[in-house]
Amino acid sequence: MLVRLTKRTDLALRIAMRLAVLDDEAAPTTREVADQVAVPYSHAAKVVTLLQRLGVVEARRGRGGGLTLTQSGRTGSLGRLVRELEGVGDVVGCEDDPPCPLRSACRLRTALRNAQEAFFVALDPITIEDLVAAPTGPILLSLSSRPPAS
Repeated sequence: MLVRLTKRTDLALRIAMRLAVLDDEAAPTTREVADQVAVPYSHAAKVVTLLQRLGVVEARRGRGGGLTLTQSGRTGSLGRLVRELEGVGDVVGCEDDPPCPLRSACRLRTALRNAQEAFFVALDPITIEDLVAAPTGPILLSLSSRPPAS
């Protein structure tokens, strides 16, 4: 079975990883981070807002402002974060329209839920700090803003 995170979760993790390698003094703007991870600003802005709500990122406005990763964003469980970003739900669409006729007695649904939880459990002991250890951290540090479009 192919397990694939949503684009939103993928982007959230990339933004958190990028912020994890920066000093608080180097707090980039959302636009700068969007450029550095090569995504549209509008997508990055939505994800940054979500990461703020989850307590992973702090955003300061105005002069000297920017984005920083919070301590809980840095050292919190990756499994917990991915669960929150992905939301709860079945891997398969048992309750779609029309609903599956097997849903009341299906063993597949339970097996897939168990597999999904095993995926999250495998991520539980990992942190964003773990993800930015070498060789990833130096590559993240080398990312710079692209030149402005003409």
